[in-house]
Amino acid sequence: MLTGLLCGILLGFVLQRGRFCMVGAYRDLILNKKTTIFLAIFIAIAIQSVGIFLLQDAHIIELNFKPFFWLSTIIGGVIFGFGMVLAGGCATGTWYRAGEGLIGSYIALLGYMLGAAMTKFGVLNPIHQSIKSYAIEDSTLYQTLGISPWVLVGILAIIVGIFTYQELKKPKKKIATLTPRKSGLSHILFEKPWHPFVTAILVGLIAILAWPLSYASGREFGLGITTPSANIIGFLVTGKTNYIDWGVFLVLGIFIGSFIAAKGANEFKFRLPDKKTLGLNLSGGLAMGFGAALAGGCTIGNGLVNTAIFSYQGWVAVVFFLLGAWIATYLTIIRPTQKALHLNRS
Repeated sequence: MLTGLLCGILLGFVLQRGRFCMVGAYRDLILNKKTTIFLAIFIAIAIQSVGIFLLQDAHIIELNFKPFFWLSTIIGGVIFGFGMVLAGGCATGTWYRAGEGLIGSYIALLGYMLGAAMTKFGVLNPIHQSIKSYAIEDSTLYQTLGISPWVLVGILAIIVGIFTYQELKKPKKKIATLTPRKSGLSHILFEKPWHPFVTAILVGLIAILAWPLSYASGREFGLGITTPSANIIGFLVTGKTNYIDWGVFLVLGIFIGSFIAAKGANEFKFRLPDKKTLGLNLSGGLAMGFGAALAGGCTIGNGLVNTAIFSYQGWVAVVFFLLGAWIATYLTIIRPTQKALHLNRS
């Protein structure tokens, strides 16, 4: 199970140095119509998808499918997307930003873990079970179509490749940079800005690595944040060691890896936001935990992993993550800005 810690450290380091944030990707798409980071997510998905089905064909892993709980995924997706905007980060983002010293992320993370735990095995579990009664048996697109998953892998790779080529062809804006203080590998790791596509490739490779490592521990899945986060609360409350698995070590490793990266880049600093922001962090975290538990995963479990295996749950969740993020962005940023502009004009 300690390999989960290693995998998490690698992931946390890469996420922090690459500033790879799902909320940032969604917000850029909604507010500024910028697609670079959003496209980077799909690069990571495509890379992981190739790796997953190679591992399955080599009989190293065996994908197990559950029914598609469509109503739970839709409702949970909207709630999670709304919550992550309020929290200022998605599930993974709160873990790695906590490693940078952001007090608001600690608060959001606490809310996220509590919300997920209450929904998975606490007072909100009856609601979860009731909504999960709405399901269809087919869980993946290739099951429904009766085709090889490699057909979909090829289609995804081609589409992502075309958009990536078009993005890389765009003229590059010159950005002023400070004189480097480090050199060699230290400069590359801790000082030089990472291109989102480079970060995406590394995230995709780490996501592939997670599958055989997790399987070796008896946990039959890849990267996942929600259940491990809830399990930490379960362990702390009950003391039962059965809550501690590969995934718990993974999320703890994300925190450690981010801390190492932030310290190396001189970016670690405890920062306390105002009371209003702390309230949003907590309420957003609780909503994220509740929504992710309902949807069966967050922007990693659903948005990165389940999409890579072409499950309906993953792709439907992404759509409703976007919807929830748009609603929250409209209410907290777009609408107040429009009102302020209207008042200034009048």
